[in-house]
Amino acid sequence: MSIQHPSLKADNTLGLDVSTQMRIVAKSPEDILKAWQASQIEHSPFLILGEGSNVLFMENFDGTVVLNRIKGIEIREETESWKLHVGAGENWHRLVQITLEKGIPGLENLALIPGMVGSSPIQNIGAYGLELKDVCEYVDILNLRTGKTERLQQNECQFAYRDSIFKHQYQFGYAIIAVGFKLKKKWQPILSYGDLRSLNPATVTAWEVYNAVCNMRQSKLPNPAVTGNVGSFFKNPVVSYEKAATLISCFPDIPHYPQASGEIKLAAGWLIDQCQLKGFRIGGAAVHEQQALVLINADNASPQDIVTLAKVVRAQVGKKFEVWLEPEVRFIQAQGECNAVEVIS
Repeated sequence: MSIQHPSLKADNTLGLDVSTQMRIVAKSPEDILKAWQASQIEHSPFLILGEGSNVLFMENFDGTVVLNRIKGIEIREETESWKLHVGAGENWHRLVQITLEKGIPGLENLALIPGMVGSSPIQNIGAYGLELKDVCEYVDILNLRTGKTERLQQNECQFAYRDSIFKHQYQFGYAIIAVGFKLKKKWQPILSYGDLRSLNPATVTAWEVYNAVCNMRQSKLPNPAVTGNVGSFFKNPVVSYEKAATLISCFPDIPHYPQASGEIKLAAGWLIDQCQLKGFRIGGAAVHEQQALVLINADNASPQDIVTLAKVVRAQVGKKFEVWLEPEVRFIQAQGECNAVEVIS
C-alpha cells in the first residue's frame, strides 16, 4: 500500500516534521524491487529506511521512501554454534531478546541499540566491546538492477569502525534483505566496558550482561519515543598514536583506547563535555544533559536547528583539541544522501 505525500515524522527517531512524495511499506524483496523500478521510470530519488534511527532529514524528500519490513527469524543448531537467518525488517533489540529467551547468548552487549537488523551491517553497529562483525556470518542483498539476490560473506563486507561496504560500493542500487549470524555455544562474556567490569566472569550469565547493558543505556540515553534523537550523533574519533600522546600530555584524564591498528580511539562524548556543551541549545535542538554525544529534538526542532548545533559542536571540539568529529548519522537531502562532514564543516 502506498500513500501520496505522507509525513515521515513517525519514521525518523529525531521526530523531524518532514515529508516525502511516496511512502511504501515493503514486506518482501519483491515489494522493494517494484518500488525501485517505479522510481527509475519516474527518475525520482529512492531511499530505503529501517526505523529511521540513524538518519537526519535536512528537508522534505523528493522521491520514494521504502520502509523495509521483511520479517522472519530462522534458527539452526549446529555442533559448536547456532546459525540465525534474520529478515532485514526485524527489530534489532527484539532479536537480542528472542535469542536470549531461547538460551542463545552472544548478542547481549548490543541490547537496546535502536533500529532494524538490516541496518546493523551498514554501520557495523557496536557497543560495550562487541561489534556486528564479530557475530555476522553473511549479508544477503538484493541487486535492484538485476532483481537477483547476492550473498556477501563476513570477510567480503569490509567491516570497519562504523563502516562497511554498504556505505560505499553497495550504497546505491542494492537493498539488504537478510543477515546471517553465527553465535558460538562456547560463550565468552565481554566485560571490558563500564559497569560490566564489576561482573564476575566466572559466574556471570548472559541475562546479567543484558540487564547491565540496558541499565547503562537507559541511564545515559534518552528514549527516542519520548525525546527525539539518533543515539550517538558523532563517531568516536580515531587518531594517531602521536596525536593521542600530545593530547594525553595536555589532558591527563582524557579517555583513550588503543586499537589493533596502533591508532588510539577517543571518546567523542568526553571531548564535547569538556567544551561545556551539555544542555547547549540552538532553536529546538540541544546537546543532551546526561550524554553529550547525543543531540536531541528538545522542542520541535527544525532540521536546520540540528545541523547548526552539530556545526557548533564540531567547531568547539576542533578549536579546543584539534580533533574533528564526524557524524555517525546519515544526512539526507531532497535528492538523497549527502556527505555529512561537508555539511557541518
